[in-house]
Amino acid sequence: MPSAGILCAAFLALCLTATPSHAHNITRILAKHPEFSTFNHYLTLTHLAGEINRRLTITVLALDNSAMSSVLDKHLSIGSLKNVLSLHVLVDYFGTKKLHQISDGTTLTSTMFQATGAAAGTSGYINITDLKGGKVGFGAEDNAGQLSSVFVKSVEEIPYNISVLQISEVICLGNSDCLPSRVRLESCVLTTRFLGNGRP
Repeated sequence: MPSAGILCAAFLALCLTATPSHAHNITRILAKHPEFSTFNHYLTLTHLAGEINRRLTITVLALDNSAMSSVLDKHLSIGSLKNVLSLHVLVDYFGTKKLHQISDGTTLTSTMFQATGAAAGTSGYINITDLKGGKVGFGAEDNAGQLSSVFVKSVEEIPYNISVLQISEVICLGNSDCLPSRVRLESCVLTTRFLGNGRP
């Protein structure tokens, strides 16, 4: 019969070599895509990367370097920037297929910003709307229903652990002060088309 020491050693080796099926690393995922290097950098700087990696199920709405430049031009504090970026981390899994199969064409989902407890009212929720024609719109729930961003492409999906999706523009809190004026105008047009004329 094996000694207690041998059994303990065997158990320790098993623990060290076992890899949880949900293990993912957002920093490594984004590092494979240079166009997201700025977004990746600020996820690390704001400590959101570690929080993302600890989640079992997560969706990251990634911004390319151009979209991030428009955010950084607003010279937000690190705390404010973290709030904005945490609005781009959904605490549910949305792969490409799920985006285009949303019940009733629209849904609300909670974000990491909501999970912090710092979000007032519904400010930590994102409205995801299937606009048809291959388009899916995203907007902050407390932003007068404006869809300020659209789905661009899937970056990486590990069902049902992590999904990294590129979106066109930053999603901002409340009055959209972190959006360039061009994007605010385009989001009004996109939302008006959806509400007034049906899905494009």
